[in-house]
Amino acid sequence: MTRRRAPESGRVSLFLAVAMTGVLVIISLAYDGAGQLRSLQRADNVAAEAARSGGQVIDRARAIEGGPKEIDEAGARNAVAGYLRAAGGVSGHQVSFPVVNGEKQIRVRVRITYRRSLLGLFGLNNSVTVTGEATARALTGAP
Repeated sequence: MTRRRAPESGRVSLFLAVAMTGVLVIISLAYDGAGQLRSLQRADNVAAEAARSGGQVIDRARAIEGGPKEIDEAGARNAVAGYLRAAGGVSGHQVSFPVVNGEKQIRVRVRITYRRSLLGLFGLNNSVTVTGEATARALTGAP
């Protein structure tokens, strides 16, 4: 004697397959979204520290002679590049020296690439590039 299946058999499993796909998409968005935000925060932190290290390089010869105590551009570029090499994970950077109210500052912009773990399964790019930017100034006077 054989048993016949009810005409509705298999419908629950189709519903679960669709629902689980939706749940997986939501989990992927949360996981990779949090990872991208962590990368953005790291980019800002690395840019701030690189600007700080570049802002500490002043033109000592001019400062000793009584000249202005301002950032040495070549030395600051080298300090920023050295810091970013040591920090690792930076895919590119830019250094500029804006003058604000007669004071030379250093501005560093870094790019970090975040490799997505789960969203690539759904046809999105496997990586996204985030940028961080920071500006520092040389404080040479007494606190």
